[in-house]
Amino acid sequence: MQNTLDSSASNASTPIYKMLVLDLDDTLLRDDYTISARNKELLFAAQNRGVKVVLASGRPTPAMCQFADELKLAHYDSYMISFNGAVVTSLKNNEVLFETSLTNKEVHSLHDFSIANNVHIITYSDKGVVSETDSEYIDVELKLTGIPHHKVPSFKDEVTTTAIKCILLAHPDYLKQVEGKLKTERTDLSVARSKPFFLEVMPHGIDKAKSIDFLAKELGIEQHEVIAVGNAGNDLTMVQYAGLGIWVDNVAPELRHEADYIVSSNMNDGVAEVVERFILT
Repeated sequence: MQNTLDSSASNASTPIYKMLVLDLDDTLLRDDYTISARNKELLFAAQNRGVKVVLASGRPTPAMCQFADELKLAHYDSYMISFNGAVVTSLKNNEVLFETSLTNKEVHSLHDFSIANNVHIITYSDKGVVSETDSEYIDVELKLTGIPHHKVPSFKDEVTTTAIKCILLAHPDYLKQVEGKLKTERTDLSVARSKPFFLEVMPHGIDKAKSIDFLAKELGIEQHEVIAVGNAGNDLTMVQYAGLGIWVDNVAPELRHEADYIVSSNMNDGVAEVVERFILT
């Protein structure tokens, strides 16, 4: 894949795209977790052209709803992919179309792994973000999602059923080592970093690309008719899957070569640039 902008991309032979899949944090959202006026304007223009705008995030479903509401995705009969691909929701009728979870055994084994490797672990319940520990990195997740912290004496005693996903958290340099170890030891799980200090763990075979493919087939949209825009490791599969895979300029350096194009950063309306260049022309 190329990692440069092609000034000749907009011409008569430009493909027609029917689905625009957007990561939220550090992609569509600015650093203050807001959608810029320009991005919003262009996304409404895309939807008025009949393009399905789909939000795809590692965030829990409730932590995505305000952005779906801002973009009026329900009005346009669109969808959200949450928990890094583990849940697909139709916004028109608030119906869950797809959902999968880690087994309780997998969750408990991840807790054991976190203890053995001295990293924090969180998951989610109807009580909030569940953890045994406090951490500056857990605080980021709490601020990002707006979900309360449910700190417990025993993670295993609290989490007695399945969980949609877990996140391991630590300093980025150390977490990169942990990521390699976990991927080697646990080939039965899907593992990807959404932020330098967040290591997302989902059921085997679950990622954003898997859920985009499921949704596209449900809607009769071909793979080559999909654009996906992201910035991080947990976006890699969807960027590789899409007919047009795009990074915003603040992508992690080691991933820059993995997309068809790189547009402006999340702070400079990169998503609006995508719409202008590849949908409205």
